[in-house]
Amino acid sequence: MNIFEAITLGIVEGLTEFLPVSSTGHLTIAEKLMGLQIDDASVTAFTAIIQTGAIVAVIVYFRSDIVTLFAAWVRGLRLRSARSDPDYRLAWVVIVGSIPIGVVGFLAKDFVSGSLRSLWVVAIALIGWSGVMYLAERVATQRRTDREMTVRDAIVVGVLQCVALIPGVSRSGATISGGLFVGLDRVAATRLSFFLSIPALVAAGGYEAATSAGDISNGVGWPATAVATIVSLLVAYASIAWLLKFVAGHPITYFVGYRVALGIILIALLSTGVLAST
Repeated sequence: MNIFEAITLGIVEGLTEFLPVSSTGHLTIAEKLMGLQIDDASVTAFTAIIQTGAIVAVIVYFRSDIVTLFAAWVRGLRLRSARSDPDYRLAWVVIVGSIPIGVVGFLAKDFVSGSLRSLWVVAIALIGWSGVMYLAERVATQRRTDREMTVRDAIVVGVLQCVALIPGVSRSGATISGGLFVGLDRVAATRLSFFLSIPALVAAGGYEAATSAGDISNGVGWPATAVATIVSLLVAYASIAWLLKFVAGHPITYFVGYRVALGIILIALLSTGVLAST
């Protein structure tokens, strides 16, 4: 992979990681258009690793919130009186909500990086999950803030995050929809989505970096991987601020039309043989 391709993929990752449009789906499409074999081990590892750049952006952007949550969690473990602090409860929400995707992601790793790495899967998931996003907005009450989250919310949103292992669903699309389903307001659901992304994507990227170093070295290359990761960090940081402002006044259904249109175009290209599925 040359540096220009790495920069392009870094931009795609940074722009789409936190939008409910599926970063993995967009990366898979972009990689295929560049002539890469999307089910190749090095390409799969590259896709997972560069997502850590976007996660570093989240950590930097929410650094004060993360410190506050961690401090409240530690205090709550030590002092019973501190367990009434909403930040202590939110810290547990993030921890509990991260468990399902950790378990499912580990058990289904070969299936996710193998059979699901198909543009047919991406196209169907883009269209199919759009219906879920539409339903989430229709039934949402948005009566609760992030100060009122419960462990039950964590389980529901955490389980839905597992669905995002399917390329084309969108991790943020799944978690924000989950937040809306349990009655959170849109900003609270989006903030929870950001917090849940940290353990999920750090674990996925770290695991790939540790276990697929040889594949990267013999395939796309570490220089290209490093460049794409840095670019994704910078672009993602800018997109976080924009998304938080956008969701405060707009439903996630604004992205449904784009998702469906992209899915239909992709199906047309696959059906006519313009693009191969893998």
